[in-house]
Amino acid sequence: MASTAYTRPSKPPGPVGERRQPRLAKELGRIEPKKLGIGLVAGCCLALLTYISFARLFAIYSPVFESSSLVVKNVPPASMTVPSTDGVPVQEEKIVVDEEKEIAKDEVESKEPSFPEDAKIEDKEEPFQENVGATAEAKITCDENAVDEGFPYARPSVCELTGEVRISPTEKTMFFVNPSGAGPFDENGEKKIRPYARKDTFLLPGVVEVTIKSVPSGSAAPECARRHEVPAVVFSTAGYTDNFFHDNTDVMIPLFLSTAHFAGEVQFLITNFKPWWVKKYTPLLKKLSNYEVINFEKEEAVHCFPGGQLGLYRDRDLIIGPHPTRNPRNYTMVDYNRFLRRAYGLPRDVPAVLGEKTGTRPKMLMIERKGTRKLLNLHAVAALCEQLGFDVTVSEAGGEVREFAEKVNSADVLLAVHGAGMTNQIFLPTGAVLVQIVPWGKMDWMATNFYGQPARDMQLRYVEYYVSEEETTLKHKYPRDHYVFKDPMAIHAQGWPGIAEIIMKQDVEVNVTRFKPFLLQALDQLQD
Repeated sequence: MASTAYTRPSKPPGPVGERRQPRLAKELGRIEPKKLGIGLVAGCCLALLTYISFARLFAIYSPVFESSSLVVKNVPPASMTVPSTDGVPVQEEKIVVDEEKEIAKDEVESKEPSFPEDAKIEDKEEPFQENVGATAEAKITCDENAVDEGFPYARPSVCELTGEVRISPTEKTMFFVNPSGAGPFDENGEKKIRPYARKDTFLLPGVVEVTIKSVPSGSAAPECARRHEVPAVVFSTAGYTDNFFHDNTDVMIPLFLSTAHFAGEVQFLITNFKPWWVKKYTPLLKKLSNYEVINFEKEEAVHCFPGGQLGLYRDRDLIIGPHPTRNPRNYTMVDYNRFLRRAYGLPRDVPAVLGEKTGTRPKMLMIERKGTRKLLNLHAVAALCEQLGFDVTVSEAGGEVREFAEKVNSADVLLAVHGAGMTNQIFLPTGAVLVQIVPWGKMDWMATNFYGQPARDMQLRYVEYYVSEEETTLKHKYPRDHYVFKDPMAIHAQGWPGIAEIIMKQDVEVNVTRFKPFLLQALDQLQD
């Protein structure tokens, strides 16, 4: 069918039945044949040149002609066959792809408005993943055998991998594509780590051992079943987890220190997987990672990543200090506290404003212990605190984390006998007061390092009260001339078994008259 845009009427307007001689034929008849031939040749040449010019412009500006876009970028056209990637500088290919996207961006968006977004991602994902694994320079750095002077625990071994990493949970192995073979590997090209963030020789045998295996190319590693665009971090929830103190010191704080800078773009794989533990801390895990946790024990597929880390960095217990490699971003415990408040939706960043104008009474939360190190005259102490002007709540730590965190965050003062419950100071608003009752037995080092110094690092005010011989139930168990009273350091010389058996099993009954000035000190610090 002829196009209506270029079709003329078969008859010019005029009276019906009148037939005219075609004007063009009439005019051509007057021209000499020789001149007519020359004119026709010249006209054909002009038409041909016009066609070539327009065709070239169309080829240059049309997104359909891909080879012409390569002309603009001054690069050779791609071969119609897929070349071997061996020895090809993939980085150059990636640059070309980026340039193509940049040049054709406006045209693609204007010409393909209905192109499905998920189809676009799928189309780009596979080539991108391949390039990431191949182009990243393979590098491994390990932090190990680091000892903190003055602290009993050596720091755990941690290895960071830059380059393609293929994780096979069934083999408990991270295959590291490392063409140079360089790194801290043994004669088999392997590095073994138990990724629990407390280097405790008693605990480590129970931690799943994961192997980093150096391979020269991807062909020497298992085939990828699933590819990820984000790095992987492999760690363990073995050891002392289920104790709130160790949940934080051995897992959550090291995890925050190691992964907060990823802003969620990181994949966690957990060994010694405990479903109840993961459920308990899901709000924190989801705040650090945008992806569902992978159970290292049950996963069978091989997962591939553009990088990875085995193990977690840590500092001292409930402490995050500056360090050029373990903490290059200078995170602090104040940052960790803020992270917790955001993850659990805790409203208070600072304590209440006190004074006659506001009429506000400072809120005190007293943690009640049911096992060992009980405060036997807890109710008498609570009554004293009420007399001094505190609004007192007594509660046992534990249960659902968010619920208790809300109680702690609502308090201006947290009071407790030394123990894991004091770890809840991490939920206090910045500037609140922590009061620690320290049991008998030369506990000053443990009191300071486990809770006192951390409180200061969290920018909390800190008050500590050391019980006397008369305030401990040990007086009913040992005579006053026993080394428990004469030389308490002899208990510490026995190691943890002695400390656990003697010091940790006592209860206390504070002298309220002796204790009162310390409560007044806490009240004064709130008004500073």
